[in-house]
Amino acid sequence: MERKRIVVKLGTSTLTHKTGKLNIRRIEKIVKNLADLHNAGNELLIVSSGAVGLGMAKLNLMQRPKETPLKQACAAIGQCELMYFYDKLFSDYSLNVAQVLLTKYVLLEDRRINVQNALEELLAHNVIPVVNENDTVAIDELELEVGENDSLAATVATLVNADLLIIMSDIDGLYDSDPRSSENAKLIPVVDEITDEIRELAGGAGSKLGTGGMRTKIAAAEIANAHGIDMVIVNGRNPDNLYNVLEKGAGTLFRARK
Repeated sequence: MERKRIVVKLGTSTLTHKTGKLNIRRIEKIVKNLADLHNAGNELLIVSSGAVGLGMAKLNLMQRPKETPLKQACAAIGQCELMYFYDKLFSDYSLNVAQVLLTKYVLLEDRRINVQNALEELLAHNVIPVVNENDTVAIDELELEVGENDSLAATVATLVNADLLIIMSDIDGLYDSDPRSSENAKLIPVVDEITDEIRELAGGAGSKLGTGGMRTKIAAAEIANAHGIDMVIVNGRNPDNLYNVLEKGAGTLFRARK
C-alpha cells in the first residue's frame, strides 16, 4: 500500500446510535482499522463530529436543542467523552492522539500557519490529530445548522497538503437521484468535475443528531479538488470501507485535476 497522508472525517451518524450515544462496536472497529492503516505507514488526521450528540445523550435530551447556549453546553460535555474514547481506543494500539479545536478565526490567512505548524509537528511525532470545530465558543455551525465539519475537513486537508480526504457518512455516496425515494437510484462511482448538475443532485439536511447533508459534502469536494486533493464519500456504517477506498474503490470519488 502506497504511503499517503489521509484526512478522515467521521460524521455523527457514523459514530453514534440514534439515541446519540456512542456506537461502541462501530467506533472500536473504525479505530482498529485506522490504527492498522497508520501502522502500514500512512499519516492520518481525523476530523470528528459527534460532540453535540454525545452531550445530548449525557443530558438525556432526545432532540437537538434549539437554544444556542444549550448546544454549546452539549458540545462541551460531549467533547470530553469523545476524546476519552479516542484516547482510550488508540492507546490499545500504542498510538497517541491529540485534540485540536479550531474556529474560523484561527484559520484566517495570517493565523493559519500556526495551525499548520502544530499539525505538522504532531504528524512528525506519529501522533494522530483529532480535529473538531470548537463549538463551545464558535457558534456559527450551531446556529446555522450547515454541517461545517465537512468544509472543516476539506480545509484541514488543504492545510496539510493531504493526498486524500475520506468523508464517512450514513450514505454510500452520491446518487443520480434520491435513494430514499427512488428504488432505481444508482450510485455515481466517480465525479471528474463538479458541475451544476452534480450540485443539483445534493439533497437537504442529514440526521436529527447531525447537521450535514450532501450539499455540504459537495462543497467540501470543491474545496479539496481545487487544491488537487481527491475526496471520497463512503458509508461509515461499514468500517472496512476505509480499506475498500484505498484498495479497490468504494463510495463516490471526486477526482481532482492534478
